[in-house]
Amino acid sequence: MTAGITLEIREKRYAGGNGHVAVTAIKDLRAHILPNEFCALFGPSGCGKSTLLNIIAGIDRSFSGSVRFDCGHTPRIGYVFQIPRLLPWRTVRENVTLVLPRSVDPGTVDGLLREVGLAEVASFYPARLSGGMARRAALARAFAIEPDLLLLDEPFVSLDAAAADRLRALLLRLVAARPATVLFVSHDAAEAVALADRILLLSSAPGRVVAEMPIRIPREKRGDPNTVAKLSAELARFE
Repeated sequence: MTAGITLEIREKRYAGGNGHVAVTAIKDLRAHILPNEFCALFGPSGCGKSTLLNIIAGIDRSFSGSVRFDCGHTPRIGYVFQIPRLLPWRTVRENVTLVLPRSVDPGTVDGLLREVGLAEVASFYPARLSGGMARRAALARAFAIEPDLLLLDEPFVSLDAAAADRLRALLLRLVAARPATVLFVSHDAAEAVALADRILLLSSAPGRVVAEMPIRIPREKRGDPNTVAKLSAELARFE
């Protein structure tokens, strides 16, 4: 069952100390993410996007406010970070299998690796993978648990344009085959427009939602450069 999310984050503050100044990362942020929605978080660097994902995932519990899941229970959460975070001493297959109960049929993992184009390198260790391959492995690991909620924190950053485009297309195919609510962090306006059903625009720090932009153009028509440029320019006004 996919999960909707209601966010009411009154404040997330990083304490000072050891010469560091205290920082308020998020202040009075309210938002609702619909079940099965592909929602992008867009805003300037340092506005709390990654912090918000960590709060939703339960990694960061030091905040005031609430995160409520509409499904009535804690959903299965898949998380893809900016860095793939593959264990270097485990193979690609082992990295994906690691998140699964032992009762799961290994053939399930092999099928997923075929789907993301990694079947031939399943026995490789991460050091032998290209940047794009490592990110494919991270996507496979996140989808292996059949997530109700998928969190992605700029997962294609630092890739060349062609590799990033291929991975965005792969992500959309995976979501279409395995429905989930998706929250995707991006600082790339064209990427947000290409992927999202709706874009939440965050202010500079402390981050809060200042506007939202539904993307009503069918995805198959978002390849038009003029359309993307127009929508991207609207988003850029909030950077």
